[in-house]
Amino acid sequence: MKQNEKPTALIMIFGATGDLANRKLFPSLYQLYEKGNLDRFAVIGVARRSLSHEQFKQNVKDSILSSGNSSENIDEFISHFFYHSHDVTNSSSYTALNQLAGRLDSSFQLDGNRIFYLAMAPEFFGTIAEHLKLDGLTNVDGFKRLVIEKPFGHDLASAKKLNQQIRTAFSENEIYRIDHYLGKEMVQNIEVIRFANAMFEPLWNNRYISNIQITSSEVLGVEERGRYYEKSGALRDMVQNHMLQMVALLAMEPPIRLTTDEIRSEKVRVLRALRQVQGLDVDKYFVRGQYGEGKINEDQLPAYRNEEMVDPNSNTETFVAGKLMIDNFRWAGVPFYIRTGKRMLTKQTKIVVQFKDIPMNLYYQTEKMLNPNLLVIHIQPEEGITLHFNAKKSGQSLDATPVKLSFANKGINGMNTPEAYELLLYDCMRGDATNFTHWDEVALSWSFVDNISNVWEKTKETRYPNYESGTMGPQGAINLLEKDGFHWWPVTNLDVETC
Repeated sequence: MKQNEKPTALIMIFGATGDLANRKLFPSLYQLYEKGNLDRFAVIGVARRSLSHEQFKQNVKDSILSSGNSSENIDEFISHFFYHSHDVTNSSSYTALNQLAGRLDSSFQLDGNRIFYLAMAPEFFGTIAEHLKLDGLTNVDGFKRLVIEKPFGHDLASAKKLNQQIRTAFSENEIYRIDHYLGKEMVQNIEVIRFANAMFEPLWNNRYISNIQITSSEVLGVEERGRYYEKSGALRDMVQNHMLQMVALLAMEPPIRLTTDEIRSEKVRVLRALRQVQGLDVDKYFVRGQYGEGKINEDQLPAYRNEEMVDPNSNTETFVAGKLMIDNFRWAGVPFYIRTGKRMLTKQTKIVVQFKDIPMNLYYQTEKMLNPNLLVIHIQPEEGITLHFNAKKSGQSLDATPVKLSFANKGINGMNTPEAYELLLYDCMRGDATNFTHWDEVALSWSFVDNISNVWEKTKETRYPNYESGTMGPQGAINLLEKDGFHWWPVTNLDVETC
């Protein structure tokens, strides 16, 4: 596809009456339309519910308006939307869907390009993919692409089985495994920070960096997702995908070119270099937690075991902290610390790169060494970069004091950055798979995580709950860093300055 050419496709959203479609997909498509990035397109909403085309269009309109978008051009936008009531196991239902798709392909001049977005329960992924080929929906003149939400499997074995099913209908370069973290502006900015700045890339190694910390914390609990979370836990829900993807981006070698294949290849090399943690070593490198009762904003909150659809004696972790070691020349000896959890003090996703102290620091503050230099990448809710360094304190003395240089997307640009799903949907339509997960990345991530989950599932944690709601996790996570001579940088004190 030419650089300035607008993408053309028929998008079929399976699970079109669900939460993801209404909260993310419809508003994101509308944003693309408003910005002039969509021209020839049509959308078929596919779900079990019986709806007319007009009822579905009204649902889409309500979704867009409730997301805070303007109503300008909205009627023209929803005229591209249609609905199909569907049974995912019935070939005749796929035949009817294919007939509707053929009519829309002709009337909207879509060149036979089709995107199948599976925004529904993962147990149907393989079945749908097989039927799409069996019943002729992938037999098109243009491109065909399959977009899959996480989780991609429950472990390595189930991921392999699912991949084999999907590969019967789609080749690897036609499969777009979506990780919405990779659509976030500041996650994509990691590559630019590293590879477009001479002040950072020469220092991006074990000679100058002492440790890297990645925190992704949520204030919310499991809410109505108790049934799903009991099967998943924080390790599978966050570490296997989001956290390891950020580690890979931070640790990868500079690619030969900024192409999909080259960037993916370097990320895979990082995941191959991850030191495997097995058996008794799991408790040395990883800490699990489960939230108890507590207060957030004066609201009394229940323990995880008292949430709906949760086992009263649940062994499921709602918090994970870990120490990852990458055994290659660049990162030998540098720990990557990760932590993620629910019902924590604040909603934040931040990366803190801590640089090593200079050999002899001549400047002291109240007889204590100054803080080390930190590069903080703010991913959410604010987006930006903060560099913490030391400068002369005002006055006649030569004392030094910590100062900050900050860049904030919202402050500089005067507007919110694009929604992650908006960026990823546009990438998929253009055929750019750089910010989607390759099968090799999925397999290596599961291989690493399975070693940990196998130990935890066999061992009942007797100390649950081990952290109060409204805190930053259990004491064990603090001890994990202290034994290496480090501490977690408090994310609430590293806020980006809005301009």
